[in-house]
Amino acid sequence: MENEKRFSEVFQVNAERSYFSPGRVNLIGEHTDYNGGNVFPCALTIGTYGVVSLRKDSMIRMYSENFHDQGVVEFNLSDLTYNKAHDWANYPKGVIAFLRKEGYLIDQGMNIYFYGNIPNGAGLSSSASIEVLTAYMMKDLFQLEISMIDLVKLCQKVENEFMGVNSGIMDQFAVAMGKKDQAILLDTNTLEYRYSPVLLENASLVVSNTNKKRGLADSKYNERRAECEEALRRLQTVLPIASLGEIDSETFGKYQHVIQDEVLIKRAKHAVTENERTLLAVKALESNEIEEFGKLMNASHESLREDYEVTGVELDTLVELGRKVSGTIGSRMTGAGFGGCTVSIVQNDAIDRFIQEVGTSYEEIIGYEAEFYVVSIGDGVHKLS
Repeated sequence: MENEKRFSEVFQVNAERSYFSPGRVNLIGEHTDYNGGNVFPCALTIGTYGVVSLRKDSMIRMYSENFHDQGVVEFNLSDLTYNKAHDWANYPKGVIAFLRKEGYLIDQGMNIYFYGNIPNGAGLSSSASIEVLTAYMMKDLFQLEISMIDLVKLCQKVENEFMGVNSGIMDQFAVAMGKKDQAILLDTNTLEYRYSPVLLENASLVVSNTNKKRGLADSKYNERRAECEEALRRLQTVLPIASLGEIDSETFGKYQHVIQDEVLIKRAKHAVTENERTLLAVKALESNEIEEFGKLMNASHESLREDYEVTGVELDTLVELGRKVSGTIGSRMTGAGFGGCTVSIVQNDAIDRFIQEVGTSYEEIIGYEAEFYVVSIGDGVHKLS
């Protein structure tokens, strides 16, 4: 009710409907989603809330509690172009623009209030959360005949073409399709997916935020993507493949010499082995072998550090400190890297100790504090009222 109350204070009218869209964390399968591989994300119970009312004109007025210093951002349905001054509001604006571009009828202005409890810049997908939230809101308000998968694809397109971030489809997929207490095994090549229960008896997911400002992530992300594309191009001279996700490590070992570049070989090796690790991890989880799942999480981090080189001192420090705490089952970076978060599976009776010990040592080594969130796996985007 707090959000509806704030909506009325900001816009001086009553709220009509409210919605929730989660953040996401990827348990394993990092930097595989644009390489046609498998990922294993889940939606979280933290995310973005949206409250809306329709207007009689064609003005769209948006306000975010998270960027309250920017006040209400206003634009007209007749001009939905990217505007640097509109900052965060370009995400929802892009979604409305692309829906209209694809022929969906959105012909009325709105007042929209946003509030998110995903830490900004933590790499838990606040951008996908607000995109999917906006698309779902439009689907519901204007009775749009769009399937959830098409909605996911549209939101990814907004991220790529409107916002200029070359991301894969995993984030939007997890946010839209998440289910309570289940992770999604998604083949990003075919978009085939299945749910897998995450039943951590006596253990929980702990997300640790480096609090490092992520200035580097986007440029390095695009660089890694280009390196994988080049490695793939060279492999395609001898193999009939459309993505790195199509080969196993044995085949890769046999043909990696054609890549002829040490750095590119390492990048491709990560994509291939991480894809295999993801499938093994899901199998371990489904057989209730949590310790084995933890080992694969650890191996994922090593590969991201050594072969993909996207970790950095902050993430490595959090992972190393986390693993030293007895009761930690597995720990790895999650997200794009170079800052952002780690995800760990920690036994419940060790969580307080984990936060205490890792927090104290991290601050001593790095010079500023980390933040910790014990998270639960929740449902995907949905209407609240």
